[in-house]
Amino acid sequence: MRVIVIGAGIAGLTAARDLSSKGHRVTVLEASDRVGGKIRGEVVAGQLVDVGAEAMLNRRPEGVSLAREVGLEVVHPTDAKSSIWSRGALRPIPRSVMGVPLDLSALEKAGLLSEETLEVVRREPTLPPAKTDEDISVGDFIASRFGDETADRLADPLLAGVYAGHARAISVKAAAPQLFMLAEKGSLLKAAAALPTSDVPVFAGIDGGMSRLPATLAEGLDIRLGTRVDTVTRTPQGFLVEHSLVETGGEVEAADAVVVATPAPVAAKLLRSTAPSVARELSEIETASVAVVTFAFPDLPAELAGRSGFLVPPVEECAIKASTFSFAKWAWVGARGNYLRTSIGRHGEPPSDDDDRLIADSLAALADIAGITATPTDVHVQRWTDALPQYPVGHLDRVARIRQGLRGVPGLALAGASYDGVGIPATIGSAHRAAAEIG
Repeated sequence: MRVIVIGAGIAGLTAARDLSSKGHRVTVLEASDRVGGKIRGEVVAGQLVDVGAEAMLNRRPEGVSLAREVGLEVVHPTDAKSSIWSRGALRPIPRSVMGVPLDLSALEKAGLLSEETLEVVRREPTLPPAKTDEDISVGDFIASRFGDETADRLADPLLAGVYAGHARAISVKAAAPQLFMLAEKGSLLKAAAALPTSDVPVFAGIDGGMSRLPATLAEGLDIRLGTRVDTVTRTPQGFLVEHSLVETGGEVEAADAVVVATPAPVAAKLLRSTAPSVARELSEIETASVAVVTFAFPDLPAELAGRSGFLVPPVEECAIKASTFSFAKWAWVGARGNYLRTSIGRHGEPPSDDDDRLIADSLAALADIAGITATPTDVHVQRWTDALPQYPVGHLDRVARIRQGLRGVPGLALAGASYDGVGIPATIGSAHRAAAEIG
């Protein structure tokens, strides 16, 4: 069977690999000049480092399993600890499930919340069980049980690091279903405290950088870069895929099946004529734009060696939303130099289009928060425009409608971060699902 995969991000590459292993003739069409999507490496101060996604969940298996299958060494972060910048100080992040404390004593010692809010947290076991029959935002759910401050200073920065969104706009059912699972037991505080502890690392990476994963997956696949797909049309025989190549101009190719592994707004445009109801739903999925600024420094304060970075709650009104001390978080990065990253931008709050401003704002925040005053030896600004899909209240219902609409178009499948999770393992899982649907 002839299959065209549109998009050479991690979803498209994984789907193509799955389909090729089944004996299908697969071609991947990618509009940009490289594979990998939001997983990308660039040379900064003479060394290749990640300027996009730099880690994946280790406790969900798809990412680490795929990396090992293609022969890459999976590594885990060091013991360096992350912090939250709150009320003028870097404070330890207490263990939690999206803001539900796992250790009340640690939360009290962190100094993150006021005494008034801590008293609200302590009283949570006396509240009636939370309703779990209707969707609600993570922020509103946390606030209803543990107070506004817990939602704003703990849950919000944790979610912003993953979705580049706001906790009060992100669906519990889509982004944190484990909260409803805890709520079904009554007190969230008691249920969270009773969760078993685990020595399994939460996160994983690739020795040498996450960008090695898409590069390795691409080996042996038929991939055409610089090829922008314009339309996908259903015919009695299958599909016609119209695309434009920089060198040769427009072309139409026939396929028995198509996997669309692009961001939802792009997929919506491709499917307007073939699956109009699906396209309408896809066009309603909003996105966030962010920028990642990577610095190489000649030296850094010694006390930062034990820190992996920090998060910044939106209520602090800081120019950056997070910083990753890559040199301390990953041993392989530390061996290459003093690299760290800042992240800027949230849903509805895109980063400035001025690179110099992003660099200046980042350096000012790093000086104020982490005491970093050295002049960097090199800087790289990476923009991710409309890159992070948002999961608002009702997102799961929208995904269900999309999949219902796809049933009327056999041979067409969708994959990517817009549906069942934005992380690397979830995106890989969506690609496995799409390939299985094609057969």
